Amino acid sequence: MPELPEVETTVRGLARVLDGQQISRVALNRADLRRAFPADLVQALTGAQVTGLGRRAKYGLIHTNRGRSMVFHLGMSGRWRIDPDEIGKHDHLVLETGSGHVLALCDPRRFGSVDLVDEAALDAWPPFAALGPEPLGPDFTPAHLQRALAGRTAAVKLLLLDQRIVAGLGNIYVCEGLFRAGIDPRKAAGKVSPAALKRLVPAIVAVLGEAIEAGGSSLRDYAQPSGQLGYFAKSFEVYGREGEPCPCGGTVRRIVQGGRSTWYCPKCQR
Repeated sequence: MPELPEVETTVRGLARVLDGQQISRVALNRADLRRAFPADLVQALTGAQVTGLGRRAKYGLIHTNRGRSMVFHLGMSGRWRIDPDEIGKHDHLVLETGSGHVLALCDPRRFGSVDLVDEAALDAWPPFAALGPEPLGPDFTPAHLQRALAGRTAAVKLLLLDQRIVAGLGNIYVCEGLFRAGIDPRKAAGKVSPAALKRLVPAIVAVLGEAIEAGGSSLRDYAQPSGQLGYFAKSFEVYGREGEPCPCGGTVRRIVQGGRSTWYCPKCQR
């Protein structure tokens, strides 16, 4: 599933050709993705001017001068394609701009979603209302984590995936962040020391920043809107590296937590 860096990279790629443009045509090539497209999507976007793009957690936002934003989620396999040579069978939503660009939302497995939300109501929109702070924003601090994790007996790795605690973190970057901070992913969250949390916040911020600069991580379906792959997977230190050596002299292990794989080094993560 595309995580925060992949969505951020997608939004930045779309902004290069969409920000400030008028949407001249909207085409729906099926009725739904994970759920139905908004009934008035074509009417709401046709002729609208894009006033900005953004991201909240793992959602991308396209703001318009009509006071409504198109909010998209890439699901498991979704990606945007800019000026494709042809429209394929999995290009379910197509936007054309007044300057002649074509943007196609491709989602072979159709686990993504598209919504229209009044901009004034974005913060109260149910998927956003309960989200925690953005990990790249000023509210993501060791003090916030200390308050959120206090007294919690669940594994720290699982709670970092809880979008109510931190918005947008996914499996890849939690594994990598915990490794850089030297924290055992199995440790009860409430027992992670303040000193460790002070290491964890900048570790997560750094790994996300590096991933964005690398265009995200291409594992199966993800590609940037330009068609380029994301190259951060070449920088993984533990994710997907079961049985490989750690620089500390240990060996990377894989365990399952909450139904998902976790990779870590039992020697240097304590």
